[in-house]
Amino acid sequence: MARLSFKHALLFIFLIFTTVHATDVPIFLRQNCTTNETFTSNTTFQVNLSTLLSFLSNSTRNTEFRNATVSGGSPSDTVYGLFLCRGDVPPQLCQQCVLNATQRLSNQNTDTCKFAKSAIIWYDECLVRYSNRDFFSTVETRPRMRLRNTANISDTKSFLRLLYTTLNETADEAANSSNGAKLYATKQAKISGFQTLYCLTQCTPDLSPQDCRKCLSDVIGDLSWCCPGSQGGRVLYPSCNFRYELYPFYRMDSPPPEANVSPTTSTIKKGRSRISVIVIVAIVVPIVVAAVLFIVGVCFLRKRASQRYINSLGQDSIVDDLTDVEFLQFDLATVEAVTNRFSDENKIGHGGFGVVYKGVLPNGHEIAVKRLSATSLQGAIEFRNEASLVAKLQHRNLVRLLGFCLEGQEKILIYEYIPNKSLDHFLFDPVKQRELDWSKRYKIIVGIARGILYLHEDSQLRIIHRDLKASNVLLDENMNPKISDFGLAKIFQADQTQVNTGRIVGTFGYMPPEYAMRGQFSVKSDVFSFGILVLEIVSGKKNTDLYQSKHADDLLSLAWKHWTEQTPMEFVDPTLRGSYSRNEVNRCIHVGLLCVQESPSHRPSMATIALMLNSYSVTMSVPRQPASFLRARSPNGGPDSDQSTTNQSTTSSIPWSVNEVSITELYPR
Repeated sequence: MARLSFKHALLFIFLIFTTVHATDVPIFLRQNCTTNETFTSNTTFQVNLSTLLSFLSNSTRNTEFRNATVSGGSPSDTVYGLFLCRGDVPPQLCQQCVLNATQRLSNQNTDTCKFAKSAIIWYDECLVRYSNRDFFSTVETRPRMRLRNTANISDTKSFLRLLYTTLNETADEAANSSNGAKLYATKQAKISGFQTLYCLTQCTPDLSPQDCRKCLSDVIGDLSWCCPGSQGGRVLYPSCNFRYELYPFYRMDSPPPEANVSPTTSTIKKGRSRISVIVIVAIVVPIVVAAVLFIVGVCFLRKRASQRYINSLGQDSIVDDLTDVEFLQFDLATVEAVTNRFSDENKIGHGGFGVVYKGVLPNGHEIAVKRLSATSLQGAIEFRNEASLVAKLQHRNLVRLLGFCLEGQEKILIYEYIPNKSLDHFLFDPVKQRELDWSKRYKIIVGIARGILYLHEDSQLRIIHRDLKASNVLLDENMNPKISDFGLAKIFQADQTQVNTGRIVGTFGYMPPEYAMRGQFSVKSDVFSFGILVLEIVSGKKNTDLYQSKHADDLLSLAWKHWTEQTPMEFVDPTLRGSYSRNEVNRCIHVGLLCVQESPSHRPSMATIALMLNSYSVTMSVPRQPASFLRARSPNGGPDSDQSTTNQSTTSSIPWSVNEVSITELYPR
């Protein structure tokens, strides 16, 4: 009978295992970079960056973390960088992952991150990061990334309780890690006799145990933002991350089984160390088949899960496609649970679009749930627009979208909870407006200007809000303004300056004349609305209220009258009682009048406005008389008319809204 060398059999098994693991390659997830700070080619900064990336890619031998600083030239040319491999990743895969990441960062000339001074890149197995500022030993929570498994859990409540408990136990273990300086931990928990929960947490080892635990608390707090009701998901910060699944996605170290070969089952010939082929087949083949099936099965599950994650990223889809933000989706059962089934006790506001409820997520975070009514004036187009737009925006003066729910007839948006409601709640209330002293009002004006400037010039997308008004400016606990309601917003291409539309949407009293009468809108449309808002904040008077009152000037005419008569302080809200800076008030009125000039070309840009509000050295032009079309085009006879103005107009193309409700004509784009 043919006989086979025992060494050859072992070599056969080894080749099978190495062939299976050869397919284990780094999986790219996402890259993020600054767009407002860049360097130029062939500069000292670029040389230092190349040196840093080269050093990191060659520093992976027997280590899963390394940080480094490369300086030379001026202090602004210093570059800081690090890499971190997942705690379970073997050295060879870690080395390949860091090499791939540094090469990708080095070849940014053809990437969206061309010449960025700060960037971070995430792979499934590692992250690499560099910056022109020192971020070592600091808890960094932005930028962040989330990925979710598209399969959902049936019993959400009990699963979430177990998940939060297990993740926090894993975080405690990572922060007080026994794995040397890894700050890495994994943990398993039984869901049922057939299902096991697998959790992983990790921090960059340059953090202290206390900072690591704080970072992990924050990242676990984003669980509801990431993947509510999902069978798996993860959130990655620059300084820490977590992941959970219902399958073993990380490598679990276990000692090799001891050999248990009975001498009665084998025939060993001295000197030649040969074994009969029958015994080899009986022992080796079942082991090999079982091992191959197991490894192939695990690889298949990992590949399928990774593909789900990659598919859920959707970075560059068109704005109106909800698959763009699929990982933000809440299921209706979760929303009902956190709002006590939309109870009246949780109601915090309402309008023409529907009702806003307060909710509390399982981690204690408060949220605002905007539930659109079945007859809401905000249609499906506006809903998709708002969800996908706001998800891409990050600025301290913009309200943060946490997610949305779209099931059956329900259209729901989930926002961060803003405790002080909207600006109009204070500004136009005879009692509450006294809480807005001049310093708070000026801070609100400057904050709104920064938010609009971000939309126009500093965000990755160039966005026109189109419905800026007091009720769409929310105030946080420190009275910082946050612009909300992006249902009517539009994206402009980089080379676009103006767009024409036959679908006029917005709120009467805040629309510029070129938009209301000719359907033309641009960044200067938001500038006009901002000017109205500034004049309302200074005077404490609502533009539409003055418009409706008998024998009264509208707000623009009143402001212009005091300006030309050189009595601007008489325009100021009487509740301020002189406790204001005359220079600041005068400057704000001046800015407001510049913004509401009839010709868009005469209105300043938001960048110029921000400069005028923050610097007294800027020379301001003389404002021209404001647009007067509002009074000329009043429905049913103008301000002296006794008839109701709601939903009436002298033309068929412009819907009127005098009760602060955004009106939308539902025509296809």
